[in-house]
Amino acid sequence: MKIKGQAWKFGDDVDTDAIIPARYLNTTDPALLAAHCMEDADPSFAARAKPGDIIVAGRNFGCGSSREHAPIAIKGAGVGCVVAHSFARIFYRNAFNMGLPILECPEAAASIEAGDQVEVDLSRGSIVNHSRQQEYQAHSVPPFMRELLEAGGLMAYVGAQLRKPKGQPAK
Repeated sequence: MKIKGQAWKFGDDVDTDAIIPARYLNTTDPALLAAHCMEDADPSFAARAKPGDIIVAGRNFGCGSSREHAPIAIKGAGVGCVVAHSFARIFYRNAFNMGLPILECPEAAASIEAGDQVEVDLSRGSIVNHSRQQEYQAHSVPPFMRELLEAGGLMAYVGAQLRKPKGQPAK
């Protein structure tokens, strides 16, 4: 699966309240959350982000409170992937559970600038910055986590498993 879009650059320690402020946590509707995605970090983000765009961030992206709303808001905003130096562990898991592709790649996070045209190949874990003719290799995503992404998240994955005929082995 390939994702191609413009890079949106954020720094270190972007917490879940910066991703989706607590004042909007009264809904889980992706479209409503998307309208306020990254609002406190970049008020223009939700209005200007295009489907397939890629968030690039520093260390510890998604730190703070454990809220599934954060990856839902990002995915709802049309972001195709988040590339960061590192992720807070709870955000890492929530992202996969919600079907939001994320990759850890310190080199890409340091080199990609806002506005760069970036292409991510999730199956290979490669990141290409077309604006600077640079390629990076992300940390590998465990096979089960890739299955969650391919299914669209944990709930979709479990639903698909439950619909399989009895006796058919799981992937």
